[in-house]
Amino acid sequence: MFLTIITFLIVLSLLVFVHEFGHFWVARRFGLKPEEFGFGFPPRAWGIYRSKEGGWKTTRGNKEVKDAADTIYSVNWLPLGGFVKLGEDDIEETNNPNHFNNKPIWQRAAILLAGVTMNVVLAAVLISFGFMVGLPQATEGLSSSAKVSREKIQIIEILPDSPADEASLEIGDIILEINNNKFIKSEELQKYVAANTGRELVYKIESGGEMVEKRITPKIIEETQAGGIGVGIVESGIVRYPVHIAIWEGLRTTFLLTWFIIVAFYDLIKGLILGQGVSIELGGPVKIAQITGDAVRMGFAYLINFAALLSINLAIINAFPFPALDGGRILFLIIEKIKGSPVKKEVEAVFHNIGFALLMLLILLITYKDIARIWQ
Repeated sequence: MFLTIITFLIVLSLLVFVHEFGHFWVARRFGLKPEEFGFGFPPRAWGIYRSKEGGWKTTRGNKEVKDAADTIYSVNWLPLGGFVKLGEDDIEETNNPNHFNNKPIWQRAAILLAGVTMNVVLAAVLISFGFMVGLPQATEGLSSSAKVSREKIQIIEILPDSPADEASLEIGDIILEINNNKFIKSEELQKYVAANTGRELVYKIESGGEMVEKRITPKIIEETQAGGIGVGIVESGIVRYPVHIAIWEGLRTTFLLTWFIIVAFYDLIKGLILGQGVSIELGGPVKIAQITGDAVRMGFAYLINFAALLSINLAIINAFPFPALDGGRILFLIIEKIKGSPVKKEVEAVFHNIGFALLMLLILLITYKDIARIWQ
């Protein structure tokens, strides 16, 4: 449990810090001098800055720094990512040409999009590195340059009310043996199960890094009209590529994953608007921590894969045009462009505060659901 919590905090901190660094780096490229760029969240533990008199100074605690000529670089007590103070929420007007609110709309939009972009870039780097050392992936249709190890048969779908569902198998489980028989090819496994329709079989399963035995009796599955236990399976393994190909595969996989997640997010929003309910399982911090723990137990390659997926999810959620998110702030820039003048900062602040409150409420509700699911 301790290792799970520490790993979860490290992964989350890395993703948030990289996101904020994207904002900071592009802001500096456009001549902005952010008030503060910090690792972790306040209260501030220690900071360093260049003073107006020249030379570098340090500061401790949360006291106001009045003689800073440039950005304060700080380390904060809550090690959960980072933050950058750009001044985008400042209500008072200023004539400073290098203030965020006085920059052209396209530059402000670029700064806001930089965090999302950095999360996608991080995912591409992680996946490319993963393909260099080996990542879990379906082995069907791989190029000849791929090297595959630890081949296995993995469950990717479970039909409701099927023998597999009744036996509490889960998506991602690995079928190690059936009646002491090992299988590498999914077709051979399916033929064996179909030939034993109506007979109890002993499945040896790897689930969440643990080995378990399940006694399951295959039956005729209505959807396929064939004998089985009601699962979709795929041949998978640890796939590794030469460095130059790993980079290309990392970029290609990142693009595909980003597209799939966007489509899933669209379906989620569409279902909510049309009153069709939520067809995918939402997870909050508790669920993410659980999955992090599973990834830690399954190995480094799985942790890299999970961190990349989480980074893409963070990017897509932040790009959504909802108040308090980066996408919501960009929406106000679009409104400014259309009407020819900015929305009053007081009005915009109200929308962002309401949006933030709603997001916190959603996170609390999802967290409550996650905890309730654990207790059940």
